[in-house]
Amino acid sequence: MAVKKNTQVAGPTVESPATSGANAASSESAEARDAIQSLVDYAARHGLVDWDDRTWAYNSVLEAIGAVEPGPTEGWVLAEAPAPRPAAGQPVDDPSFDLEGTLTTLAQASVDNGRDDDTQSGRDRASMRVMGLLMPRPSFMAARFRELHGALGPRAATNWFYGMCCDAGYVRRAAIARNVQWTTATPWGDLEITINLSKPEKDPREIAAAGRAPKGQKYPACQLCIENEGYPGRAASHPLGAHPARQNLRIIPIQLGGERWGLQYSPYAYFNEHCIAMSSIHRPMHVDRTSLGCLFDFVDLLPHYFIGSNADLPVVGGSILSHDHFQGGAHELPMMRAAADRTFRLPSYPDVTAEVLRWPLSVLRLSSASRGQLLDACEHVVSSWRAWSDPSVGVIAQTPDGTPHNTVTPIVRRVDACGKPLTGTDADAGGRYEAYLALRCNVTSPEHPLGVFHPHEQWHHIKRENIGLIEVMGLAILPPRLVGELGRVEQLLLAGADLGALKADPLAASHADWAAQLAQSHPELNQDNVHQIVRDGVGEVFSHVLEDAGVFKWDQKGRAAQDRFIQSL
Repeated sequence: MAVKKNTQVAGPTVESPATSGANAASSESAEARDAIQSLVDYAARHGLVDWDDRTWAYNSVLEAIGAVEPGPTEGWVLAEAPAPRPAAGQPVDDPSFDLEGTLTTLAQASVDNGRDDDTQSGRDRASMRVMGLLMPRPSFMAARFRELHGALGPRAATNWFYGMCCDAGYVRRAAIARNVQWTTATPWGDLEITINLSKPEKDPREIAAAGRAPKGQKYPACQLCIENEGYPGRAASHPLGAHPARQNLRIIPIQLGGERWGLQYSPYAYFNEHCIAMSSIHRPMHVDRTSLGCLFDFVDLLPHYFIGSNADLPVVGGSILSHDHFQGGAHELPMMRAAADRTFRLPSYPDVTAEVLRWPLSVLRLSSASRGQLLDACEHVVSSWRAWSDPSVGVIAQTPDGTPHNTVTPIVRRVDACGKPLTGTDADAGGRYEAYLALRCNVTSPEHPLGVFHPHEQWHHIKRENIGLIEVMGLAILPPRLVGELGRVEQLLLAGADLGALKADPLAASHADWAAQLAQSHPELNQDNVHQIVRDGVGEVFSHVLEDAGVFKWDQKGRAAQDRFIQSL
């Protein structure tokens, strides 16, 4: 049917619906074209694709968002390559480009074209599919990593690999920047606090159930399997359940313990260069001589990174017990800066220095220039602790049915003669090995059904999840709900709300007793300091959470119990 033209009577011209729709479509088409061109240029500048691949890349992205037009501009197609990018491992200064915003535009186009679901996960799958096209294949990444490691050293290799993972949008720098972070001074030193705005809070019972899940029910079996590399992801409505898109994931094959493992970076990093090493085999977490040896192999390969393993039992373990993996990175966490409370000897290992850390959890630090002797000493401590019971402080090695309760959260790093982390250059090759062994016990009781050495209920308003590897070392990972809840607490405290008013407010109710105590302890509370007072209060709660996780408390009974264990070694 023909559309009649509007008849101009007076005032501005009124477009017909057809003209208006055409203009809107033209505008959206131009927006998509500009987004693809700028994204492809960004990928070429950062070495994700070659400059000569730009037209191919443009058309590949067009297909990825379910479109066959518009074409690129002639000027863009014929543009000359810019100056060579910086040397390997050096960042490209690209402050004007908004990667997240550009991907949002293209993801919306993909949704509009019917290529993806009109959901957040649908848009994320679209974004990761596009970025997966605009980066080298895994074989190139692995070869380049090995080349740099051999020619320029481990620091150059990880600089390049981490930079590529950030540039490709796998490490979500924009999301990480939204996390709320601060430090709080406590009797245990400065603790690091992060309110994680990227993931939901997990229930310890759900984590334990995941660890018991049968193998082979899904593909990939879990989010840590090496088969995730390039996986397109699934929506929550899929029969196998939701699974994140991983088209832009790249994994570097490494050898640990004589087996193939994979090295990747965490997409939602909690600290600098937060990396993950995962077994190529989907098998449960375990802490034993084999896994300890893998930790030492890792720091021999990448001496500028620390590496650690979550404990291998529910309650005291990490969030994924079903897949053998480690976490590490280029960051010195608070526990590593803790002073020694006392030293002791391990008679069978004369070259090993043994210390009790002044730390809320019960942590032994063993160090030596001899890798072999230190590995033997660590194995001895782990096996001794697994069999150790001391009912006077609630430590039970196993229940009558044979269920084990004792395990260790181990962390290993290499340091120079001054105790500082190595930098990963040839100049600092050597140094000493440090192993941190946090003694853990996952017994429960009627009073503490989630765990005797787990955050106690009075702190659940701030933290109720497992105390895993990262938090053992003094970095709190707190749930996103706290942003709104703590903000409301601040408002009510400034308004002079009493305990009843705090309990009556839906957002503040869970924090009411704690908030009332904060107000009582800080009569000077005002508009200028309330934010800091609340943050310091959260940091203090985290210190209590870590104290709850310590098996040997810092009282007379706890010190005596720890001495008995040390004497047994």
